Amino acid sequence: MRRPFALLAAALLMSAPAVPASAADGDEGFTVKDPRITESSGLAASRLHPGVYWTHNDSDDGPYLYAVDSATGETVARLTLTGIGSPRDVEAISIGPGNRIFVGDIGDNLGGTWPYVWIYELPEPKELKDATVRATQYVVKYSDGARDAESMVVHPKTGRVYIVDKKEEGGHLYEGPAKLSATGDNVFRPIAPVELWATDAALSPDGEQLAVRGYFGGIHYSWNGGEPQRKGRLSVPLQGQGESVTYSADGSRLMYGSEGTQSAVESREAPGGGGRKGSSAGGGSAEGAESGGGDGTGGTVKAGGVVVAALVLLLVLRLTRRRRPS
Repeated sequence: MRRPFALLAAALLMSAPAVPASAADGDEGFTVKDPRITESSGLAASRLHPGVYWTHNDSDDGPYLYAVDSATGETVARLTLTGIGSPRDVEAISIGPGNRIFVGDIGDNLGGTWPYVWIYELPEPKELKDATVRATQYVVKYSDGARDAESMVVHPKTGRVYIVDKKEEGGHLYEGPAKLSATGDNVFRPIAPVELWATDAALSPDGEQLAVRGYFGGIHYSWNGGEPQRKGRLSVPLQGQGESVTYSADGSRLMYGSEGTQSAVESREAPGGGGRKGSSAGGGSAEGAESGGGDGTGGTVKAGGVVVAALVLLLVLRLTRRRRPS
């Protein structure tokens, strides 16, 4: 979501580490160059097109998805979705079995008052070019009432959809029905706590690891057959407005995105040390110390000036939690 502290964040983060150079295999950092992408709020690695990442804007853009080539940062395709009405607050994107793209229109700019939200599903195109694609729309409700959320994952084996709600004090992982229905309500139920003010989440390509990120940190869980077990902290880069995370297509890296024009996508080694290039791109281990604050700031940022910036930015976040209408 757009926030009034965006320019302040950019100024505070001038001392943050530079983004590493792009790489054709898509596991290094890159910069999103398309001027139409100003609020990149979700990120998903393509399985069909190595090195390509799908993203979308947050609000006020329209029913569009963008395919970005990580080797150049350029958009190589824009999809226009039909059959779904007008998107309201698109916050997440994930790829499920059979190269099906799921889009989470699950944000709530009114602070958790909308009685329902939506998920859209469409096939990932085999050819990357601008196209119009018909999507299936699903109505989503929560068993315990309306809420704001920005994180959605689709299990790569079962196709089941999960959502993490967004609460500063921590939220829950919600499980959807075994199969979504396009003709009725799809009720999501809480199955596990998530100790984070979550802005996005991702499941590893093998479905065995869950990564959840916030503005200043993240947590790694083993999936454990749908009963997540916390394993440690993630080395999340400090970004102007950290909104997205995805595993690289081979599962070796975690890619972290941010909102804003010319926004950076930064790479870190995925938990378990599976990165082919070690931690050179990420500048550190995928897991930090298990001690520290609830939003994962401990063990992630070491430069004194950046720590101060993070604390100031956290204060601004808390003072500006009231969202604008959509």
